Amino acid sequence: MKNARSGPMADRIFGWLAKGAAIFTLATLIAILTSLTISAWPAIDKYGLGFLTSTTWDPVQEDFGGLVMIYGTLATSLIALLIAVPVSFGIALFLTELSPAWLKRPLGTAIELLAAVPSIVYGMWGLLVFSPILSTYVQQPMQSLFGDVPYLGALFSGPPVGIGILSAGIILAIMIIPFIAAVMRDVFEVTPTLLKESAYGLGSTTWEVVSKVVLPYTKAGVIGGIMLGLGRAIGETMAVTFVIGNFNQLDSLSLFQAANSITSALANEFAEAGEGLHQAALMYLGLVLFFITFVVLSLSKLLLSQLRKNEGART
Repeated sequence: MKNARSGPMADRIFGWLAKGAAIFTLATLIAILTSLTISAWPAIDKYGLGFLTSTTWDPVQEDFGGLVMIYGTLATSLIALLIAVPVSFGIALFLTELSPAWLKRPLGTAIELLAAVPSIVYGMWGLLVFSPILSTYVQQPMQSLFGDVPYLGALFSGPPVGIGILSAGIILAIMIIPFIAAVMRDVFEVTPTLLKESAYGLGSTTWEVVSKVVLPYTKAGVIGGIMLGLGRAIGETMAVTFVIGNFNQLDSLSLFQAANSITSALANEFAEAGEGLHQAALMYLGLVLFFITFVVLSLSKLLLSQLRKNEGART
């Protein structure tokens, strides 16, 4: 009888703990948003939404605008995704469908080890090793090739010194590839073997199996892995600080231009910012970064919802 009575009680305790964990998470999120809003309120009150469109950042005159940092954050994250997603997909496809058995485990372990490398190490390597290589073998040839092309040449203008938006984007791509590839590999492996073998038995190629069987079955996990990588790219601080140039002006839209990001601006200036508008403006940037992350997550949910609706329509 004692064991019979302990079962429902254990279930209730477990339910309370689970509910408490959920409430704690939501309360923490609300507390972070509230504290950011309160700290940033002097800047919000003075600049309003104009803060998001102003390129001025002058602590001496206490005139602040966050467009340069917002652009740097979005541009570097977009470049990172454009590079990392196809590379990660190729790695996951190779590990799950094409790799020989003897290579699968060591290669998978090596990719996972890349995720454990501290971001500051990526930043130091990017500044001291990668930037000179990028300058000599990528930026200078691209300027020679596209420099005189109308419109396209503007993307490759500026001094080819190896630091800037392109450099930061590539370093971020290298950093997030292990995360996206690991998630893609794991979700590809949960696809029922029977489904894949049936497709192969019907004469499908490897690409047809992946595109028509594996990807539709695992699309939620794949998009989740991409969003995980994007979140890492948006929030990365030290690696970006080393290679983006930390330049608070937006002279052109060149990929070679030194720029700044929200995280690097916070890392560089927060310790020295005095109380008042400067500190409030930095907190405003943090609030903007919070909403950028929220918007990205919302868009991913909408994308998944739309994919499910399309599947229902086809059915």
